[in-house]
Amino acid sequence: MDGTADRAGDDWDAFDRPIFDDPEARALSRVGVIDVGSNSVRMVVFDGAARSPAYFFNEKILCGLGAGLLDTGRLNPEGRKRAFAAIKRFAKLARAMKVAPLTAVATAAVREAADGQEFVDEVEAATHLHIRIVDGREEARLSSQGVLLGWPGARGLVCDIGGSSMELAMVGNGEVGKRVTSSLGPLKLRDIKGGKKGLRDHIRSGIDDLIDQMGADHNRLYLVGGSWRAIARLDMERRGYPLSVLHEYKMTRRDIQKTVNWIYDNDLEELRARTGTSAERMSLVPLAGKVLKGLVSGFSPRKIYVSSYGIREGLLYEQMPDRLRRRDPLIEACRYSEQQNARLPGFGKKLYHFILPLFPGADLETLRLIRAACLLHDVSWRAHPDYRAEVCFDNATRANLGGLDHRGRVFLGIALLHRYKNTRPGRFESLLSLLDERDIRLAEVVGKAMRFGSMFTVRQPELMGKLHWQPKKRVLHLKLTPESVDLFGEVAEARFEALVSALGGTSRIRWP
Repeated sequence: MDGTADRAGDDWDAFDRPIFDDPEARALSRVGVIDVGSNSVRMVVFDGAARSPAYFFNEKILCGLGAGLLDTGRLNPEGRKRAFAAIKRFAKLARAMKVAPLTAVATAAVREAADGQEFVDEVEAATHLHIRIVDGREEARLSSQGVLLGWPGARGLVCDIGGSSMELAMVGNGEVGKRVTSSLGPLKLRDIKGGKKGLRDHIRSGIDDLIDQMGADHNRLYLVGGSWRAIARLDMERRGYPLSVLHEYKMTRRDIQKTVNWIYDNDLEELRARTGTSAERMSLVPLAGKVLKGLVSGFSPRKIYVSSYGIREGLLYEQMPDRLRRRDPLIEACRYSEQQNARLPGFGKKLYHFILPLFPGADLETLRLIRAACLLHDVSWRAHPDYRAEVCFDNATRANLGGLDHRGRVFLGIALLHRYKNTRPGRFESLLSLLDERDIRLAEVVGKAMRFGSMFTVRQPELMGKLHWQPKKRVLHLKLTPESVDLFGEVAEARFEALVSALGGTSRIRWP
């Protein structure tokens, strides 16, 4: 991950002022986007830390604008009515929310339909909203920028499937490279002639053409689009996966082959009910599954990830200054949450430095997670004390956070749980399977270190004392200062010993 901590954690100084206080970032604190797609029309209003925003508003209507486009060359009449009504509603809501700017784009169905421009003109006359019709390569660029918003270090091939098209783009070093578009959207595939063989040949030919243009050697594949997310949700159901968050969900080629075959072998209505998938989306899944099987077979990626971020997030990323793009989305989101919700905003940085000596051999990604935990250590203090630990765990594992994979979510959840509680409730055991025993123990140490440090050091840990851990001797030293002697009461001492126990060591306290 770009922007991770160095050994001493000095990047706190390089990025000392949270970026959300910057005027350019504050200008992006509430941005609205309308995406007029071939299958759905959606409005999203982003809010909060611009680098890793929350969704202030998020509504989708499955209109099917592109249904039948291959045969008629025009937008679906019923879909057009529904899309027009949805956009009028969204424009009024945006005005009521004082959203500025409001950006609107239209993709494959509108750009290909003979009456696409007519539809856009009709919407603009009724709403004064300008809709930008983007071509396939531009759509690929914007979707890839959405992936970069969540994965600043993303490197590989982005594949965005819509209703009427599918786009591919190369990403790496924070940039979008070569881009191509195809007609392999499931709404169009419905209209392919020649039965099963005609469909199979059409998909194979389309993917062969994409391989010729993009090359076949791509280590990572990032999947964007509702049909891919629906298949990933079905993959979770088939595997009994314990976490339902789709963003950064990882699959293998073998997983996809198994799941697509499993979909074919089961009743779609039953699968729809089990996964909460809409009927409109589920009707496209079998066709999208055929494309995905061909895609992973042809490109042979070793790692396949699902992105919940796409063209809408890409439009937000488009408006960011470069220095904001370079920020770590996880850390920026945690800083913003601390500023908004913690009792002592700014203490997370001090707590991080206080407990840092406990982790002399930690790699950069682990240090990054520890920093995030320190920033979030007190943001759930308003929860009922009896459930605060559980709330912390649930928030960490299910929060809308970019730059955080599933392992990281569970690590943060365990650490924050132990910030408030020494023991773990049994209902979390299934999620622990996503970590190995070493990571579970380390997260527990982080939590108990925060539990001790947050109550013992109050506001100024640098004046209260210092920790020193000797991993070979398994000894934890605590050097007290004259100012901290009265603070090291029996509760603080009990929490210190709980930390020592979690480390599997002994303690030595140096009194002034």
